[in-house]
Amino acid sequence: MSSEADPEGVVLVEVASGVATITINRPEARNALNSAVQRRLPEVIEACEADEAIDAMILTGADPAFSAGVDLKELAAGGVGLVVPKEQRGPLPLHTKPLIGAVNGVAVTGGLELALACDFLIASEQARFADTHSRVGVMPGWGLTVLLPQAIGVRRARQMSLTGNYVDAATALAWGLVNEVVPHADLLPRCQALAADIVGNDRDGVRRMLRTYHDGSLVGADAAWELEAAVSRDWARTRLDPAEVGRRRAAIVERGRAQTSA
Repeated sequence: MSSEADPEGVVLVEVASGVATITINRPEARNALNSAVQRRLPEVIEACEADEAIDAMILTGADPAFSAGVDLKELAAGGVGLVVPKEQRGPLPLHTKPLIGAVNGVAVTGGLELALACDFLIASEQARFADTHSRVGVMPGWGLTVLLPQAIGVRRARQMSLTGNYVDAATALAWGLVNEVVPHADLLPRCQALAADIVGNDRDGVRRMLRTYHDGSLVGADAAWELEAAVSRDWARTRLDPAEVGRRRAAIVERGRAQTSA
């Protein structure tokens, strides 16, 4: 990836084996999302999108936090709060490549919204989640009231938002906020292994599947069914390659046997 210069070093990018690991790098401020991070992070996502050597992304924070949210010190001093460019929803631009959130510590308010913008989440046992918008006296604008209920249900989402209380990693797993909880030292290796699984799949198929999930989440159930059926028909007509299916079949069967016999 030909990354643009980041003289402040607030977002780090490392690319290996088709996977970009993106790290918010303000550990002294618990990776609070100041104006520099809010400007740089979408640029990095867009650069990863444009780089054909990258097929999956991982987003994390420099220990000890994922992100404490919008930088309240900057905001209190008259700086910017959260920034939402008109061409994007939430803290990140739309992406076609899967984005795994590696939640290594606290993900609070804007940091929670940033985690929710990922396609799925793997959490360290040290992860903690909270929505403190109501405690600060600001309103969410990065999709929290849409994405949090989708993840954990509206009643639990209301509980988090109206109390401002923290939820630990085990509770986040039980509620469906995160997919897995792993020992802290295993967090990035686990995310990298999952990213490698993604990279090993059909590239166009992965991206079309991700888009279908996204588009289906924006409409009602009936429309989502119709959307999937239309995508399936179009794919079968224009993209399905029986020869390629045959070529992949043996490896798929062997992989399935290995995973189910363990």
